[in-house]
Amino acid sequence: MARISGVDLPNNKKIEIALQYVYGIGAKTAKEILGKLEGVVKPDTRVKDMTEHQFGLIGSLIAKEYKVEGELRREVQQNIHRYIEIGCYRGVRHRRMLPARGQRTRTNARTRRGRRKTIGSGKIIAAKG
Repeated sequence: MARISGVDLPNNKKIEIALQYVYGIGAKTAKEILGKLEGVVKPDTRVKDMTEHQFGLIGSLIAKEYKVEGELRREVQQNIHRYIEIGCYRGVRHRRMLPARGQRTRTNARTRRGRRKTIGSGKIIAAKG
């Protein structure tokens, strides 16, 4: 298995798809990376058919020009922590573990709010108004 930015890439996938296993690289960024290395790496090449030299070029390009994996995760967490510190609306929503991007919470939002809490004798009481 090949490793790029600390992530094992699956052998049987095309490199264009396999790059998307790295946190921070989606379909558009993968095409962009392979476009910059157009003469060296073809997008439809399987990971198992690539050479160490090609992996080195891809890895160095990603390290130079893109934030991926740990660095990107750390930046996202710092942004969320900053919102919480300054007390803005998004920060308050993060602190209360509620959706931060305008989704409704009267129904749905179970992923963010957790399991339903029963009140009283097993009935779920809905708030009016």
